[in-house]
Amino acid sequence: MSRIDGQVRIVGAGLLGASIGHALVLAGVDVILHDASRANLRLAIDYGAGRAAAADDSPVLVVVAVPPDATAETVEAELAAWPHATVTDVASVKAGILAELTNSGADTSRYVGSHPLAGRERGGAISARADLFVGRPWVITGSGPRRRVVEDLVIELGALPITMTAEEHDASVALVSHVPQIIASLLARRLGAAPESAVALSGQGLRDTTRIASSDPELWVQILGANALPVAEILRAYRDDLDTVLSALVSPEAPGARRAVAEVLAGGNAGVARIPGKHGQSKRFSQLVVRVNDEPGQLARLLTDIGDAGVNMEDLRLEHSPGAQFGLAEISVLPEVEARLESELESRGWTIAGASA
Repeated sequence: MSRIDGQVRIVGAGLLGASIGHALVLAGVDVILHDASRANLRLAIDYGAGRAAAADDSPVLVVVAVPPDATAETVEAELAAWPHATVTDVASVKAGILAELTNSGADTSRYVGSHPLAGRERGGAISARADLFVGRPWVITGSGPRRRVVEDLVIELGALPITMTAEEHDASVALVSHVPQIIASLLARRLGAAPESAVALSGQGLRDTTRIASSDPELWVQILGANALPVAEILRAYRDDLDTVLSALVSPEAPGARRAVAEVLAGGNAGVARIPGKHGQSKRFSQLVVRVNDEPGQLARLLTDIGDAGVNMEDLRLEHSPGAQFGLAEISVLPEVEARLESELESRGWTIAGASA
């Protein structure tokens, strides 16, 4: 039985809106979809994310999933159209939206801001999936009795509700989401004019650090503009660190130059160690790198052997360089089972290419 008692109206049938719709439909909720684009709306409905609006609709919850520059205006309109409904949004900035609503005189007692920390590089209803939010943090910035409705939505979707103020949220996502987008884009931009011979050498490290650089520029212009001050503050600190490294590389034999570079790199080690593991757990995992031949069924056999060994795999990454006849599977496991898994896999004929904590 769903935690949501009543209809849910979703405004915006893109990746987030349609994914919310899919998950709620699977839970038996009556989902009403609306989108300014008729084509987007029909596509989301065809994929099963919900139904079209009807004259007798009476939603208990409205989820606004439109671009940031239209969020406040849309929330205000939905608050006016549905005077008994709780209205939330999933925009990636919060303080500016709340300020706009307050200045407009909207009934903010029924508005609860929220933001799921989930997504994909590809957008639109065609990329939506019901499990998009499972295990992912979902910030709720509102308070009061209406908060429970949004919290029930978050839990229903399998996400992890986290309480923050709008200002705390914007400062946090500037660090963990908005600035990484800029850094990834700057790094990938260097590839545009690089010779083909250099790009052909690309490995998993470059793929990992540039993955999000394929995101929609128009959307990110809106996001960065709405959270400009926190992002700019962090980028100034990045600039200071970059200047330190640059000075050391220009004069590598100068006293303290190597130490300066080492301290920046060590600071990176410390930062990576703080990134939560699966499901938000603050655990550091060990990695086994296993060679997998480029043959049908090999990856499935590896996963089966890991399961037969009684080990829970925390994460999996694959690297397959073009032209190679094998790939590398990086298996993340708890440190205490690493040695046992390595021994089990070797006894089953697997080649361990490396291990690291």
